[in-house]
Amino acid sequence: MGRITSSQRKIAGISVATASVFGAGLLFGASDTTTLTHPRTSTPATAGAVARSDAPSVLGDLSNALAATAAHVKASVVYITTEQGARASGRQTPRLELPPEFRRFFDMPGMPPMNGPEGMEPSPRGARASGSGFIVTGDGYILTNAHVVDGAERVTVRLLDHREFPAKVVGTDPATDVAVLKVDAKGLTPAPLGSSDATQVGEMVLAVGNPLGERLTFTVTSGIVSAKGRSLDLPNSSARSIQNFIQTDAAINPGNSGGPLVNIRGEVIGMNAAIASPTGTYAGYGFAVPIDLARQVMDQLIKHGSVERAALGISVRDAGANDAAYAGLSEIRGVVVQDFGDASSPAKSAGILPGDVIVAVDGTPVDYVGQLQQRVAFRRPGETVSVEVARKGGQRVTIKVPLQRVSDPAAEQRAAERRTESGTGERGERGVALSRLGITALSSTDAAAERLGLPENVRGAVVTEVTDDGPAAGRLATAGDGGPDVVIAVEGRAVSSAADLSSALEKHSAGEIVTLRVYNVPAKSYRVERIRLG
Repeated sequence: MGRITSSQRKIAGISVATASVFGAGLLFGASDTTTLTHPRTSTPATAGAVARSDAPSVLGDLSNALAATAAHVKASVVYITTEQGARASGRQTPRLELPPEFRRFFDMPGMPPMNGPEGMEPSPRGARASGSGFIVTGDGYILTNAHVVDGAERVTVRLLDHREFPAKVVGTDPATDVAVLKVDAKGLTPAPLGSSDATQVGEMVLAVGNPLGERLTFTVTSGIVSAKGRSLDLPNSSARSIQNFIQTDAAINPGNSGGPLVNIRGEVIGMNAAIASPTGTYAGYGFAVPIDLARQVMDQLIKHGSVERAALGISVRDAGANDAAYAGLSEIRGVVVQDFGDASSPAKSAGILPGDVIVAVDGTPVDYVGQLQQRVAFRRPGETVSVEVARKGGQRVTIKVPLQRVSDPAAEQRAAERRTESGTGERGERGVALSRLGITALSSTDAAAERLGLPENVRGAVVTEVTDDGPAAGRLATAGDGGPDVVIAVEGRAVSSAADLSSALEKHSAGEIVTLRVYNVPAKSYRVERIRLG
């Protein structure tokens, strides 16, 4: 399965929905001598006969079934409008002369990026956006994409019958792009949820949603399931993201985001989330979050307001031809163990080895990384799973592994912010204003380092304020802006305190570009920032 690289990405929101029942069978003959059963009788007939005399009847049955499905499912689809506030993080978003839905994109071959870093500006307060969703319970719970309501201060839901209701965001999970809304309304029509695992490539599907805004609400399109298990390098994806998309050629466009993809029986099998396109509009390649995955996330969001994840404590990749041959597999499938998260990895302790090819979890086959993530991520931490691995020469081993809890970066960031707000320096210490960078910083004393949870080898200047129009604006982060950041070196010279940072900056002239080595507390990661001094 090919992976779309970051240089080939262009994402736009999408959505889909439909629901009803189709009871008639449909068979196509490959030649005039193929025998099949007429869908209305038990009398055998040749394929040629059906093609000539009964085609209108067969196509009429299909057309009626699609119409009934569309009519039924549209009552479950909702039109979502949001009013965006200025992003609390203060991070920058692309300056695009396009509707908000178009701003999520990945570059396709031969397409230059729509904007570079110099084309960025803060999101304006009061911006409006729209998307789709679908009702999943009679008491008002609605499924949509997390990116549809991201940063929204106000969410409104409109039904097919034109009633409108304010919606509460129950919870979001950016790692799966799933969000749950709640409205206080009666007379709702929930959409029946099917099985994405049981869905087959080639099945006919319908998409219902609100493409391109107000004038095209509750649009129905049709197509097939083009592929399953697609993995996309989408913007804002992380190690926590689960990439297991259903691909479809049903026409979906920006504004369809969050709507359902339904099978011919009217069951929701996916929630549309992305398109691959050189223009930002439909080009034949749409992607939906599998409903089995979305349902697991939804259940946790409704029950807890957040999602708890479990993991084996390994890093993995899809198996290739050499892996399959080495492990004696008859087909190229499975997931290769590359490394372990750390010494506490339960998989390592249980006996899983680097190079093992995971082929099943609890007896259910695993063909690729997205499947493994989905089989494990929403189990209970501490629960034991049976992992079947293939080793050199076809050796098969089943290993019991207790799952570990996956840390929540957002929760860790909130904790770091609380620690920072309570004081990052010694009591009574005042921040040092560093006009060359346009920041205020405190020294990472031992006490401050303990409160922030810094590694033993990380000491420097903790950023507490960033001037809006200063040299470091958008480059260095405070606790309320995705940080705090700790500046630990200037041009390769280590700094151990705010005063040390000030001294290091004095060796450089105004207008000079300097390289800063920075540690981000919530992400526990290092990076390089190059800033022109003021």
